[in-house]
Amino acid sequence: MQRAMRTTAAALALTMTGMSTAAYADTTLLNVSYDVTRELYQQIDPAFIAYWKNTTGETVSVKQSHGGSSPQAMSVLQGLQADVVTMNQSSDIDVLVQKGGLVDKDWRKAFPNNASPYTTTMVFLVRKGNPKHIKDWDDLGKPGVQVILPNPKTSGNGRYSYLAAWGWKVQHGATDAQAQQFVQSILHNIPVLDTGGRGATTSFAQRGLGDVLVTFENEVALIQQEFGADKFEAVYPSESLLAEPPVAVVDKNVDRHKTRREATAFLNFLWSRDGQEIIAKQHLRPRDPKVLAEYASTFHPIKTFTIDQVFGSWDKAQAVHFSDGGTYDKAIMAAKQP
Repeated sequence: MQRAMRTTAAALALTMTGMSTAAYADTTLLNVSYDVTRELYQQIDPAFIAYWKNTTGETVSVKQSHGGSSPQAMSVLQGLQADVVTMNQSSDIDVLVQKGGLVDKDWRKAFPNNASPYTTTMVFLVRKGNPKHIKDWDDLGKPGVQVILPNPKTSGNGRYSYLAAWGWKVQHGATDAQAQQFVQSILHNIPVLDTGGRGATTSFAQRGLGDVLVTFENEVALIQQEFGADKFEAVYPSESLLAEPPVAVVDKNVDRHKTRREATAFLNFLWSRDGQEIIAKQHLRPRDPKVLAEYASTFHPIKTFTIDQVFGSWDKAQAVHFSDGGTYDKAIMAAKQP
């Protein structure tokens, strides 16, 4: 009888301990991000956690979710409880404003640089020795060249690649009709369309598909680190599209979770000296001019153009090129014709 009472008391103590722990559980943030930022936030998260502990004495943890930028945005719309979103194009945050009312319409004003803590651009990765002699965008449409890039309908990486090729052609005096014909020739050379940037990397680097991978500059550096610089070479085109990946607090969710203070601090940390240095070390171009200058030797000079300069805005680019029946749909259908 006494043993049974002791067992019951012990169980009750454990239950009470569990309740107490739950009542004072650490704050957890969920960062829903795009495909090729895994390594970045694997470095950012512990640095922020240490900063927050040292600054406030409080413990916070950060979870990551990664995938194609647009599917990630749709997941948040459908209920994925993101506290922050760190996407690769502004339209994937705007959709959270327009369709879900999850993010404040003035989210660009909440952080510096229109809420974009770094920039990058689209470059090429080729096999060692560059056997197909790929130097610029027009080489991607030549017969016999296999191009790997993700599906522009599901991947921000793919959209940037498509728009970079289109914009390069327009910048060289082409009409829209000629630019569409040009991207059609590139799409004809794609053997497989992965849904996200990391899938395209796997197809090229691990499965050995294609002669050239079109991807973000930071992804090229990570592939060379992981698989060896002796297997691949980076090729910088004469001009490319400037990518300005944006971030935002998911207002409706942080108010529900009572995590607005921590979520805002997490995103602000990206602009801190420590955050900007981590960004630079991950081969993304930091906004802080002093940090950029310190790491300048790691970034190849390249001329860039912006979405606004060539396409007006992301909303216009999305509507013209990637809506149902847009230029991408027409180009990919024509590219599949024998």
